[in-house]
Amino acid sequence: MPAVGDLSEREPVALPASEPVVYIDGEFYPESEAKISVFDHGFLYGDGIFEGIRAYNGKVFKLKEHIDRLYDCAKVIDLRIPTSKGELQEIILETLRRNGLRDAYIRPIVTRGIGDLGLDPRKCPKPSIIVITKEWGKLYGDLYEKGLKAVTVTIRRNAIDSLPPNVKSMNYLNNIFAKIEANAKGGDEAIFLDHNGYISEGSGDNIFVVKNGQVFTPPTLNNLRGITRAVAIEIINKLDIPFQEINLGLFDLYSADEIFVTGTAAEIAPITFIDGRPVDDGTPGRITRMLMDDFRKATEEGTPVYPD
Repeated sequence: MPAVGDLSEREPVALPASEPVVYIDGEFYPESEAKISVFDHGFLYGDGIFEGIRAYNGKVFKLKEHIDRLYDCAKVIDLRIPTSKGELQEIILETLRRNGLRDAYIRPIVTRGIGDLGLDPRKCPKPSIIVITKEWGKLYGDLYEKGLKAVTVTIRRNAIDSLPPNVKSMNYLNNIFAKIEANAKGGDEAIFLDHNGYISEGSGDNIFVVKNGQVFTPPTLNNLRGITRAVAIEIINKLDIPFQEINLGLFDLYSADEIFVTGTAAEIAPITFIDGRPVDDGTPGRITRMLMDDFRKATEEGTPVYPD
């Protein structure tokens, strides 16, 4: 497979007849041949970072914001991404072009790279960049009309002085533990509390509560600084709906008029049952539906994949 070289001057490439391709360290590989070393510290220890991004109708939504967050996370774990932000954006766009995609879920990954079996990241001289693009519908399928059944879980969100939740790392075992518990309890989504008993977030999304016409969400000290979360807050402010970032507890969930979650994969999704209790009348609320409608409109803007 030839090296990528300067992607900025390339023409759009049609989807190969054989199978989709994955970008790895300067080359494109058919999915069946896309591999990393078993000595990569991303595989051995979850030592790396990633983003989840979406493209809608030929435009990548909030591409700059996602790339900025990726590089911020890299700084926190002392990982030097071996390409510029602009170059990585073009790699993402080229991967979409080569796969002929207009609507897609995009997963850029940066691993620590190949090292030895020890933990020392200094033994990994060259980080690896991987970009996967796939057609993938909304995370919760047909549940957006009737709402999700969510459950609070006993597993706590990573402590902020241990593995900060704002690092979107490849170590997602905390989230997976929560999802396992939610599955066992019959929930569509798990809701974390932190070690102080405050509401944190879902296993894959941020959480909002509506009460008496006001919207509340936890500060991002104990949960991910979600890109879709920020979009939802922008929409709330444009609609002149009272909004506040504030610590929330179980009382706030159980007494809420509406609850919804936000995330790149989830978009904006209503929660209509929490721990087996209906949220208000057990149907998606008015404010949640307004935000879902306006979010769809917001995704019409983005970075074009294909030149005019």
